Amino acid sequence: MNKILAGLLLSTSFAASADLDITVVGGARAAQPIAVVPFAQATGQPADIAAIIAADLDRSGLFRSLKRDDMKGFDPLPTEEAQVDYRTWRALGQEALVIGRVQAFTGWVAKANAELFDVFRTTKTLNIEASATRASDWRSMAHKMADQIYEKLTGVRGVFDTRIAYVTVANVGGRRQYKLIWADADGENPREIARSFEPLLSPAWSPDGKRIAYVTFEGGRSKVIIQTPATGEYVTFLGEKGINSAPAWTPDGNKLVVTLSFQKNSDLYVIDLATKARRRLTDSFAIDTSPTVSPDGRTVAFLSDRSGTAQIYTVSIDGGEARRLTFDGRRNEQPRFSPDGKTLALVNYDGSGYRIGLVDVATKAMRLVSDGPLDEGPSFAPNSAVVIYTRQGPSGAELATVSTDGAVRQQLRHTGEVREPAWAPYAKP
Repeated sequence: MNKILAGLLLSTSFAASADLDITVVGGARAAQPIAVVPFAQATGQPADIAAIIAADLDRSGLFRSLKRDDMKGFDPLPTEEAQVDYRTWRALGQEALVIGRVQAFTGWVAKANAELFDVFRTTKTLNIEASATRASDWRSMAHKMADQIYEKLTGVRGVFDTRIAYVTVANVGGRRQYKLIWADADGENPREIARSFEPLLSPAWSPDGKRIAYVTFEGGRSKVIIQTPATGEYVTFLGEKGINSAPAWTPDGNKLVVTLSFQKNSDLYVIDLATKARRRLTDSFAIDTSPTVSPDGRTVAFLSDRSGTAQIYTVSIDGGEARRLTFDGRRNEQPRFSPDGKTLALVNYDGSGYRIGLVDVATKAMRLVSDGPLDEGPSFAPNSAVVIYTRQGPSGAELATVSTDGAVRQQLRHTGEVREPAWAPYAKP
């Protein structure tokens, strides 16, 4: 047996169950076969790194990992480049191969090293490295490695080591209880941010991914809360008379664009987080709400019924004349800019159902990427390649994702209803 494997067990039972059950349900692309060989790591360690990487790649819909039962003919399983027999993996129909090792130190501090191989070209294409400082970081370590593999093979930055937030709704004692949850992008490690018997709405991540602004009706009136999920610390940012809703961060993280109605009509305001100084952005007889700020900070897209139906308009962050953006369908709602600024996601109603539409910001052309009939709440992944939203499932509202080209779709099921998804940006130091 290889020296690296001596005394090590390749366990497959480390992962805890997630609240969200994620299933790839359709796609137009053929999944690329990839073998992620069990890493050399000691028994009892808190996560099976290779299993997490394989699961990440499978969930993307772009890859199909080789089952471990189909690797039983190897003795030993390769964990070093010198052990790789390309002919055997080619005979198994694999196009890519990942092998690796985990070195654990005191207190679950660990370092993982791996290599990605092109089986048909018989070459190593990537050295992969990630580390952890505590047991709870091991899953993140695996996600980081999966992100590197995904980017190398697709040319698109991965989102496995990111987080999502969402609201769950369940009956408790005859009342509807709302919880705001944040979790890893694969649904693991769910943690509660807020809980209430009043609705929780519109979670929005700050640009650095460290805070969430959301709306609560606790106490009988709407308020905008800003909370740090990692610590639980929060402040009530807004609690004006009337409507306080739909917070959207500016890219610098220093301001929120919100909907307020303290002057009787629902208009948009830009509010400085530090000073609370506010500037009215729209002044219309109509209802203006659901703002989203472009990544360059120059443009706000929002929902307004000033034309008689719900449509999307844009206005400069400095104010001025609002211009209508959408004309397709009877209604268009819930705009969200993509992180790269090239696309605007929204909910389109054409008379037969509500579907997720994507508008090219440059050409104004719209494509529908979901089937409906009751889809809503789109939010982009930080790589701008995937949209998370809610759809009607067998037990009520559930989460779903679709790639922006419509080729890969997933269902994310949870016990009870799930709504108001928000995908966090890439974490910043």
